[in-house]
Amino acid sequence: MPNKKIVHVDMDHTLCDFSTSYSKYKKNYPEVEYPHSVPGFFSGLAPMLNAIEVYQWLDNQDNVDLYILTAPSVRNPSSYTEKRLWVEKYLGIDAAYKLIINPNKGLTLGHYLIDDYIEGKGQENFEGQILQFGSSEYPDWKSIRKYFELELND
Repeated sequence: MPNKKIVHVDMDHTLCDFSTSYSKYKKNYPEVEYPHSVPGFFSGLAPMLNAIEVYQWLDNQDNVDLYILTAPSVRNPSSYTEKRLWVEKYLGIDAAYKLIINPNKGLTLGHYLIDDYIEGKGQENFEGQILQFGSSEYPDWKSIRKYFELELND
């Protein structure tokens, strides 16, 4: 379908529950300045509530071309591999073929970016529309789905 909308979904704080793991690690190992620099951190993240279900729903829409767009943790070279393994574990091998790991999200083309931040990793230069996950407008995955149910049927 030539009129597909390209939708990118961030991982940390969006698909994955980064905050809970970060807080637990800081509590258990306060001497570690950057918990996300520890090998195994990213592969151990839990999915956000309803993230997997809504991701799969979006992926099954005929007019959506869905990708995962995440920035690496430069302090943890293992993050590249761990993010890839997380995607396969929770979303399947087909999703791994659509994983983009890019420290500058503004270089990636697309219609939509679902991300918890609107700037800092190039999001401010993303030419499409940003849906800020966790904001008052899009506080959770149910609100993201509701938005796309309306948007994709127009």
